[in-house]
Amino acid sequence: MYFHHPRYAAHLNYPVALPAVAAEALVTSINTSMDTWDQSAGATLIERRLVRWAADLAGLGAAADGIFTSGGTQSNLQALLMARNRAVSPGTGPLPGRLAGWRIYASQDSHFSIVRSAVHLGLGEDAVVPIPVDRNHRMDQVALERAMGEDAARGLRALAVVATAGTTDFGSIDPLDDLASAARRNGAWFHVDAAYGCGLLASPTRRHWLAGIERADSVTVDFHKSFFQPIGSSALLVAEGSRFAHITHHADYLNPDQDPDSPNQVDKSLQTTRRFDALKLWVTLRSLGSDVLGGLFDATLDLAAEAGRLVEDTEHLALAAPVQLGTVVFRFEPGGGPGADGVAVDRLQDALRRSLYRSGEAMVAATTVAGRRHLKLTLLNPRTTVADVEAILEAVVRHGRAVAESEVAA
Repeated sequence: MYFHHPRYAAHLNYPVALPAVAAEALVTSINTSMDTWDQSAGATLIERRLVRWAADLAGLGAAADGIFTSGGTQSNLQALLMARNRAVSPGTGPLPGRLAGWRIYASQDSHFSIVRSAVHLGLGEDAVVPIPVDRNHRMDQVALERAMGEDAARGLRALAVVATAGTTDFGSIDPLDDLASAARRNGAWFHVDAAYGCGLLASPTRRHWLAGIERADSVTVDFHKSFFQPIGSSALLVAEGSRFAHITHHADYLNPDQDPDSPNQVDKSLQTTRRFDALKLWVTLRSLGSDVLGGLFDATLDLAAEAGRLVEDTEHLALAAPVQLGTVVFRFEPGGGPGADGVAVDRLQDALRRSLYRSGEAMVAATTVAGRRHLKLTLLNPRTTVADVEAILEAVVRHGRAVAESEVAA
C-alpha cells in the first residue's frame, strides 16, 4: 500500500508535501519535547503562531487559542473533556454522581471517537444521542431540536452538540450555523469535528462551505489530512483560550514560577511529552503557502465530483449519495442471477475488492450504508487524474463481473 500512488483510492490517508518530509527528519533528530518553555522556546513560539493562524482562518476571534495533538481522536476527546468539566464544575459530591443525565448530540454518521470519548469520560456510550441525517448525510437540525426537547422534558441536560465538517464515508458537512444556534439555545458546548474538512479553511473556492464554524466553542483540525502533512499533525482550537483552565493541572516539576509571557504548552495538553509536530506545517507553509495547499485540496474535490459523474454513467455501478468532499461511495450491481439476492451482492462487494487488491491494479475502500455493503473511492491525491479514476472504475467492473461469473459457475 503506497498512499502516493495515483490509483490508491482506499483510506483517508493523504500523500505528504516534501517540505514536511524534510521537517520531519529535523523534528526527529532534535527530539524536542513540547512540555515546558525552557526546553522548547522556539518550538512553542512556532506552535502558538500556527494556532493563531488556524484560529484566524476559522474566524474564532481574538481570544482563541489551541494546542497541537496526536490526531482527531485526541482533539475530540479533549474538546468533550473541557465541555464536561465546564458543565459539572463547580459541583458537590463525587464526580461520577455529577455525570448522570448529561447528553452529547452528534449525527449518526459522526466519527466513532465521539462515542469512545463519552465512554472514557465516564458518561457512557448511551450519553451520545445519534441524530438522523438527510439524503446528503448531514445532521437533521429538526431532528436535533426534537431530540433535545424530548430529553429536556425527561430531565436530561445537553452537554454538547458535535457537528461534523467532513464525515469519513461521505465527506458530509453538517449545517454548522443552524447547529450552533441550537446548541446556544440549549446551553450546550458546540464542537466542530473538521478533521477531514479543515482543508476548506484554505480553499480559494469553497471556504463558504464552513460557514458557521466561527461560532464553535472548539474545532478539531487534522493537518495530516487535507493539509498534506505527515502523521501526526493535528490541533484542537478553542474559541476562548481561558477554557483550557478546565483541564490544567499544576505540577512543580512542569510548572515552575515564570514570566506569564513564557507559557508552558503542557498546561493545555492531555500529553506531557509531545513532539514538535508544528514544525512540519510551518516549513510547508513557508515553502508553499496556504493558497497552494488550498488549491491542492480543491483539486482533489474537483476530481471526486468528476468521479461521481463517471460512476453514474458507468453500467453496473450505482452511486450511494451525492459527492461532497473527496469520497465517492457506490455499489457494484451485477444485474440478474445471484445479484438479485441483496446478501449475495453484499458479499460480492468485498470479494471483488479483494480480487482488485490482489491484482495490484488499484485499491479501493469498503463501507456499509443502511446495512448494505458498498465500495468507496477516497480521492486525496492531487496527482490522480480522471484517466486514473476511469481505470479504477473499469477494473472494479471487470473484477466484479469475473467474481460474479465464478460464483455462478460454482
